[in-house]
Amino acid sequence: MTLIFDMALTHVRARARQTLVAVAGVATGVGFSIMMAALLQGSQEDFINRLVNTMPHVTVSDEQRKPAPQPGETFYASAQIRGLKPQVKRRGIKNPLATMAALEAWVPGNVAPSVKVQAILRYGSRDVAASIIGIEPKREAKVSDLPNQMRQGKLSSLYSATNAIILGDRLAEKIGARVGSNITVQTSEGVRLNAQVVGLFHSGVRSVNETTAHTLVKLGQILARQTGLVNEIKLRLEDALAAPFTAARIERDTGYKSVAWQEASEDLLNAFVIRNTIMYTVVGAILLVASFGTYNIISTITHEKARDIAILKSLGFTERRVRAIFVVEAGLIGLAGALLGFALGYGLCLALGMIEFKNPFTDVTRLPITYSPLHYLMAASVAIVSSLAAGYLPARKAARLHPVDIIRGAT
Repeated sequence: MTLIFDMALTHVRARARQTLVAVAGVATGVGFSIMMAALLQGSQEDFINRLVNTMPHVTVSDEQRKPAPQPGETFYASAQIRGLKPQVKRRGIKNPLATMAALEAWVPGNVAPSVKVQAILRYGSRDVAASIIGIEPKREAKVSDLPNQMRQGKLSSLYSATNAIILGDRLAEKIGARVGSNITVQTSEGVRLNAQVVGLFHSGVRSVNETTAHTLVKLGQILARQTGLVNEIKLRLEDALAAPFTAARIERDTGYKSVAWQEASEDLLNAFVIRNTIMYTVVGAILLVASFGTYNIISTITHEKARDIAILKSLGFTERRVRAIFVVEAGLIGLAGALLGFALGYGLCLALGMIEFKNPFTDVTRLPITYSPLHYLMAASVAIVSSLAAGYLPARKAARLHPVDIIRGAT
């Protein structure tokens, strides 16, 4: 095996220029594949982190996933009742304080209540429909990213004025209001009151910024005309990946519909599966193109070393050993290209990570880059395997040459 390795290394050194071109091709493919994988995975993880941080991990609403069965359906299996008007029940989660206390006893995380009310906001001559969410600022800060989304004022400003309200920045722009403005809030329940704008927030989701406002829970209950009303409980878990199991247990224990963030973002997460397939396809294509350079070099070497092959076979070298020489040459080129590609890929990732983007709503941000050993292992594996495969074809052809035909000048 040492003799085969020495001969392969001699062939590679003899054609230094062509070898360097092949190594550079493999290194370029490895480097850019690492960069692409790091950038695509980084952007995906950054998006998921932003998605998880800006919304509760589990949302418990006062709805039920399935309508309650009718008495006739309960006692008679063959009975089916359709089109029956549902019984009018009091809105909200029953015994919200007891429910939250029960959740806090076993859920590893934080719990916060909220009240949702549909209303019309009026300022001057402008009327805009909005969804008003009553919150407890201290609890809300532990389950959502709302404190970091404040552009003017603070979440605690809700305590600073009577009937205080925080508007989405685009909602405030629609009605022409600003911090300190007094607006009129009117609900479908017939409640009408004046509220003072104490802050503006920007969530990064246009529809939310245009249609959402926040008040205290007590004010939300007044607008809904139901004391003690809580129609949603939000949870932020220590382990975001445990959300589906937590939501399933809450729904089983309470009967209320519980939605984990994975279920709420199911379409987006499914899109990432296709995105990852595209990513690995692109990375594989880059490395495949680089392997053609290795194939070219090995084919040239085998053609130029035809007489040497004849001499080796006449000395007793078997086809297997001759083939091994050229396969080892391809492996050396692939390995050297992979190592240089590591340095190139790491340098490209550092360079991309230094690019700054500025926008009026957030601080300076950079391209999200994920540094993962898996990217280097994957790129190196594909590069070496493709190089070995590219070297095997001409090596097999060279090993089949008959020494007498070569010496006679048949090739």
